[in-house]
Amino acid sequence: MHSFAVYYIEANIVCIIVFGIMLTHNYKNIDRQEKQVKFDHVLNAFMAYFLVDCFWALITAKIIPKTRFTVVVNVFLIYIAMAAITYTWLDYVMAYEQVPNRDRPIHRFAVIFPFLISTTALILNYIFAPDMLIDESLNTKGTYSIYLVAVPYIYMAAILFYTIRKARTEENIIEKKRHLYIGLFPLMVIAGGFIQILFFPYIPIYCFTCMILMLIFYIQSIEHRVSIDPLTNLNNRGQLARYISQASNLHQEGKLTVVIMMDIDDFKTINDTYGHAEGDKALILVSDSLKKTINSHSIPAFMGRYGGDEFILIIHPVKMEETIQLINEFRNEIDKHEKEKPYPLTVSIGYDKLEGQDSFENCVQRADKNLYQDKAYRKQKEE
Repeated sequence: MHSFAVYYIEANIVCIIVFGIMLTHNYKNIDRQEKQVKFDHVLNAFMAYFLVDCFWALITAKIIPKTRFTVVVNVFLIYIAMAAITYTWLDYVMAYEQVPNRDRPIHRFAVIFPFLISTTALILNYIFAPDMLIDESLNTKGTYSIYLVAVPYIYMAAILFYTIRKARTEENIIEKKRHLYIGLFPLMVIAGGFIQILFFPYIPIYCFTCMILMLIFYIQSIEHRVSIDPLTNLNNRGQLARYISQASNLHQEGKLTVVIMMDIDDFKTINDTYGHAEGDKALILVSDSLKKTINSHSIPAFMGRYGGDEFILIIHPVKMEETIQLINEFRNEIDKHEKEKPYPLTVSIGYDKLEGQDSFENCVQRADKNLYQDKAYRKQKEE
């Protein structure tokens, strides 16, 4: 066997093993959400491509006879694998960006339509004019290259559309960068392929590029999973502990530090009467309203799910009046969704300032006490 083929196949096998480890780890996760399932589809598509790439290396090294049959099989497999990678990544992007109606049949058909048209055209092209695709020496021609990239380019355009649109409205700089990375990921992968084709045709640059980029993204995803509550996409209790461990996060020059505790009124009744699925929707609505309110201000803030139906907010306003204004806007934002629920959705809120040598824990206790006073006052007012 030619040495380049051995090296090429070994590199692809290493990539398959690395992606297989990611896939196995994901399958063991007890909290597999839509985004993770879609990401697993991407891993499968890449692994399929690497297997096809091994097949190509064997043909090129003449380990597998280079016949019209083997070349045609390889050509179609590469075409399908390339389309599958970009299609599954687009599918992942739509889940990540929460594209509305993405699972409706008409939407699913619109996404797969370019692939169906291109595949039909490719098959008909090969049946009626095979010389346009493969020459007498069994090498692919320019027409095939057009088919190979046409569908991926369409999908990449859609990926960029969704991610850039989301990044433009995202206030959190970390999340903004994440949206852009997801959108530019296919372009970076393609760049690796071009570098291989133009400068290093016998070195698996594309394979290594895919593996490195996916590893970076996977590590970021794990970090995101460790610090983010999966239901509300707010910071979790662990991230709160990491946040308050840094004194600079709790004390900012020229600004106050206010700890706000809040919970959903009669949340147990919502769960018992309407089911836990409806309770989850209430938590999501409150967290989305909180994010929308905070993002409309320039006040530095930490938002987290404290546990159950409790939320915590650490803000740094210049004046205390800003805290009251923010709370009122938050409640108004929740009230906008009043007609969407078969029950009244309200929150009780308590807050207090963190000053001097005061401990964060004591401030939380005072805010929590004020929360229950607010809850009692609101109930008394209703009666």
